[in-house]
Amino acid sequence: MTDYPLTPLLAPGSALDARQRQVIAQVAREEYAKILELPTDDPLDPKRRYRTEVTRDELVAQPAAIQATWARNAASLPDVAARLAGAGVTKAFLAGAGDSLAVMQAARQLLELALGVPCEPVQSLDLAYYLDHLIDSKTLVMALSSSGRTTRTVEAALVAQHRGAVTLALTNSPGSPLDTECEDTLLIEATRVGWPTQASTAALALLQRLALAVGQARGVEVLAGLDGVLDTLPGVMGDVIAQVEPVVARIAEAEAPGDEFVFAGGGPNWPCAVIGAAKVRECSPSHAQALQIEEFHHYNSLKADEPLWVIAPEGRTVPRALDTVREAKRYGGRAYVVTSQGVDCFDGVADAVLSLPAVPEVLSPLVYVVPVQLFGYHVAMAKFRAAEREVGR
Repeated sequence: MTDYPLTPLLAPGSALDARQRQVIAQVAREEYAKILELPTDDPLDPKRRYRTEVTRDELVAQPAAIQATWARNAASLPDVAARLAGAGVTKAFLAGAGDSLAVMQAARQLLELALGVPCEPVQSLDLAYYLDHLIDSKTLVMALSSSGRTTRTVEAALVAQHRGAVTLALTNSPGSPLDTECEDTLLIEATRVGWPTQASTAALALLQRLALAVGQARGVEVLAGLDGVLDTLPGVMGDVIAQVEPVVARIAEAEAPGDEFVFAGGGPNWPCAVIGAAKVRECSPSHAQALQIEEFHHYNSLKADEPLWVIAPEGRTVPRALDTVREAKRYGGRAYVVTSQGVDCFDGVADAVLSLPAVPEVLSPLVYVVPVQLFGYHVAMAKFRAAEREVGR
């Protein structure tokens, strides 16, 4: 890999002042140094293997990370929620990149219900470079970055700051540029030694808690009672991990010889598909893509002998998800479905159905992302074992 710096450091024509430009220059250097440390696609790369092995430990510890994150913010979150509820914002942008953007997409519906305004998940570059003209003092910009040093996310926050928006950071890293540059910060208690799992779900659980607090402050009746449900979800996640891991491991072993994996979802669970594809790409050298369920039907989206994961808990997406599974089988592919207990329409159609506890759809990504996280880990470990056998011949 080359050691040249990534350019440009700032959007052409950026209105940021000299101090803000210095912030961007520093985080860009730090971020690129991290990029140079990433593993290769060598099937036996020891650095990738170590990160993948550690990923399972962090994945299993997600319930504890969520509880720790809620505890970390218990004192500050009510004040932040009250300020957002009374800020009079007319729109919100939810900025992130990678898994962070997927987390924002998963929280979107709940945040919109709570705030009563449109909440648009936006790639950080797009917000900083192309949507800045839409930001004003009545705009809320939430920015999520685990490191607090993702260059374009910090730049999006600085653009928002420059235009007088209400800004809120979510990060694992107190004292990071994202933390110090935003008006308010909520801190995530999670580790990221492996590929991101708990850093994502703890952030999502924190956003869900924030949304429910804002909704309570605004008297949003449709959200009443969801706090109690949210309280139970870390325990549900732990049960789901124990329940589905053996099944997912068997599927992963069977699918490991392949090199293309497709994930599909809709509504609040479209981000689960995004995260599932990301885990395969991070943990293994294979290709993976995420498709919104409706988009699946506008192309020949699956080829013969390819696997498709469909995330479709009880909710409005189920009928179209069933169409998707039927089409996958017509193409000659295999379909694995993550759905809710009591939803039986996929039985006898999909190759395997993982039935999880029913959760209100607006909260469900926190639980329904678990099987596809596990698949990314287990398919990668199966590929490592296969590569070792090949070398040993």
